[in-house]
Amino acid sequence: MKYETVIGIEIHCELKTKTKMFSSAPTSFGAVANTCVNEIDLGHPGTLPCVNKEAVRLAVLACTALKCEIDPLVKFDRKNYYYSDLPKGFQITQQFHPIGKNGVITIKTEDGTKDIRINRIHMEEDTAKQFHSDAGTLVDYNRAGTPLVEIVSEPDIRNGAEAAAYVEKLRSILYYLGVSDVKMEEGSMRCDVNVSIRPEGSDTFGTKTEVKNLNSISNVQKAIDAEVERQKEILENGGKVEQATRRYDETQKTTVLMRKKEGNVDYKFFPEPNIFPILLDAEWIKDIQEHMDELPDERKARYQKDYGLKEYDADVLVANRELSNFFDEVCKYTKNYKKAANWVIVEMVAVLNKENLKLSENPCNPKHLGDMINMVEAGEISGKQAKVVFEEIMKGKDPKKVVEEKGMKQMSDTSELLALITTVLDNNPQSIEDFKNGKDRAVGFLVGQVMKASKGQANPAMTNKMIQEELKKR
Repeated sequence: MKYETVIGIEIHCELKTKTKMFSSAPTSFGAVANTCVNEIDLGHPGTLPCVNKEAVRLAVLACTALKCEIDPLVKFDRKNYYYSDLPKGFQITQQFHPIGKNGVITIKTEDGTKDIRINRIHMEEDTAKQFHSDAGTLVDYNRAGTPLVEIVSEPDIRNGAEAAAYVEKLRSILYYLGVSDVKMEEGSMRCDVNVSIRPEGSDTFGTKTEVKNLNSISNVQKAIDAEVERQKEILENGGKVEQATRRYDETQKTTVLMRKKEGNVDYKFFPEPNIFPILLDAEWIKDIQEHMDELPDERKARYQKDYGLKEYDADVLVANRELSNFFDEVCKYTKNYKKAANWVIVEMVAVLNKENLKLSENPCNPKHLGDMINMVEAGEISGKQAKVVFEEIMKGKDPKKVVEEKGMKQMSDTSELLALITTVLDNNPQSIEDFKNGKDRAVGFLVGQVMKASKGQANPAMTNKMIQEELKKR
């Protein structure tokens, strides 16, 4: 029997704020355990939560980028359950009034583009982090109370590749907007995937399982593929898929049961009594939206339309915001955008990789690179010389000073060139004869002789043109 896979994804994304969702405690990844937490995060009696305005602003940005309807009336609810990572015994979330709903995100697939609907975006606080060992479980409450948005898709995804594309696209958008640092390896972006299968052509959903806490885009795809195969095997053997929460085991390359799936009734949701509803000012929302940074798709379109870049080059640049920002800076100093893209994508990245440097450690000044590109275009240095100059640029040096120090400036003065060309022609009568006999390679030889005589400083294009003109006169 052929089956159709149905996938929905829940993404928990930590917001890039300095303090927590409902307290003044700092958010700092990697800090000493239990040093970034206060009484509010721990739910001490007599403490009251206070909503982080910056977290709400970032949530509005996320909703806008994902084309969601924004609910200006902010309300919070309690999600009640007891677990060691939840010090208060409840989590403050937005069960009944999400800040955003009915959004959409467009992904690339093998068959073209596809819209994945966003069911909702809601704000909530993160839980603590647990460390399990044979000796017991340790809990670090630093993460407790960190602001989150949970982004819930509709079940529009049909395979692991689409799921990976969806997560990657979402990650890129949130990163570009500064909503989150989206570092999956640090847990600031975590994916839970809901997977079910059904007979091909059926409109009835199968029993879903949830695979939690996937910490890389590749693992999203691998976990889905593994879970689909597991469910197929169960059904083919006459069994029934049970609703449950599972995790992906990278070693075994399969999903492993964690617990049976809870339902909403188990959480006893009710409105948060300590946070009054907040009505967001329409002008405040409008101001946030009007000052929103350029989104990845918009930047790519600009590169292709305004700069004439190929889709591949635009994709490479946009995939890395820091690299893209550097390229934009270079383009402030040169109009040769295609050359600039090539130098940034190929040459500069190669040097950084070789030297094991991050983009934040890049010694290359964007103005220097722009100036060097302009010097090549103006015929002041050759393409070959540019390679040498670039090596010095990658050490932080000014290309104009490098050219001056190394005596590289090309000879473009026609009178100087003519004198050299005349001397070379006078000394090579056989090459003149070869040219007259139709041997075009004679021109190349003569150009080489002029370049040698000028110690590589003669403008190659000008030299070639002038030699051919002089040969016709002889």
